[in-house]
Amino acid sequence: MMGIIFAILVVLILVYVVCGFRIVPQNNEGLVETLGKYSKTVKAGFVFIWPLFQRIRKVPLALQPLEISKYSIITKDNAEITTSLTLNYLVTDSYRYFYNNTDSVESMVQLIRGHLRDIIGRMDLNAALGSTKEINDQLFTATGDLTDIYGIRVVRVNVDELLPSPEIQKAMDKQLTADREKTAAIAKAEGEARTIEMTTKAKNDALVATAKAQAEAVKTQADADAYRVNKLQEALSNAGEGYFRNQSLDSFNQLAQGPNNLIVVGKDEMTDLGKVPVIKKVWDQSGDNAE
Repeated sequence: MMGIIFAILVVLILVYVVCGFRIVPQNNEGLVETLGKYSKTVKAGFVFIWPLFQRIRKVPLALQPLEISKYSIITKDNAEITTSLTLNYLVTDSYRYFYNNTDSVESMVQLIRGHLRDIIGRMDLNAALGSTKEINDQLFTATGDLTDIYGIRVVRVNVDELLPSPEIQKAMDKQLTADREKTAAIAKAEGEARTIEMTTKAKNDALVATAKAQAEAVKTQADADAYRVNKLQEALSNAGEGYFRNQSLDSFNQLAQGPNNLIVVGKDEMTDLGKVPVIKKVWDQSGDNAE
């Protein structure tokens, strides 16, 4: 009978001891409590606790993502925007994480929300919509040290979106459309002004070119007339008196053959009359040469 009781006790002791072995997974720490009070922290691996008197709480140390759902924020100019963000955090002190706060993650979320409201609340709507990177940097700096009291370190925080309210979005769309129409109207007016400027310049250039061509033609004609006059004077200077007398007789013969054969001239002018056909002949020849 005693042997049976001893065997039962041995079996119970073995079961008790076996039940005391625990495994703490990789990237975890174990918080050992004795009679409900913290006693020690154990690393990942094979550990032993006293069943019924002790228990172990496993705390993950790996990097964990978290998405904070959309919520509203009021900007400096009283515009309502909806924001959502994501972050990555890890537990740096398992004791603080588990015992200093009933829900350290929720406390961290509330802290980040409060700082984000403060940052955006000091910015106008347009500044906030265009400063996502600056907001991320300020938020990361503001929350980095404060979350240490929860045994948590925020590794990355990112504002995923900043959306104005539907009413503000409609107003912004109208303003954007008006700005685009204004830009298009300005571009059209500038194009028309440029076209008028180019057309006017082309007309002015054509007028200048025409005036230059006309001036050149007048100069050429004047040069030709001057050349013919010089030739005429040269020919008259080289002709003898006998030649002019012969021409005068020919002129009188031509007049006599015409219907109007009466002409009165002085005796001194009779010889000059012979110069008329000579002048005409020389003038015509000089004109041909000038051309």
